[in-house]
Amino acid sequence: MGKAKKRSLHLGINDRITNLSREEAVRTVVDMLKTGDSEIFGLVTLFGLTAEELLEAGASYEAVIGIKGILK
Repeated sequence: MGKAKKRSLHLGINDRITNLSREEAVRTVVDMLKTGDSEIFGLVTLFGLTAEELLEAGASYEAVIGIKGILK
């Protein structure tokens, strides 16, 4: 984990994701895509998620194509 991520987690900016695993992050992003939550960018870039991971977790193809600019 890089210095900036450690600092932001230490400061409590991202309290809800301090103990979040990669699998939980993928499930959370899929749920956010279904509800239309706008905080997807942070989780996708923090974990470096791919379109394939999201599609395998149950995200719709259209939703993944909608955020393809931030996916690896």
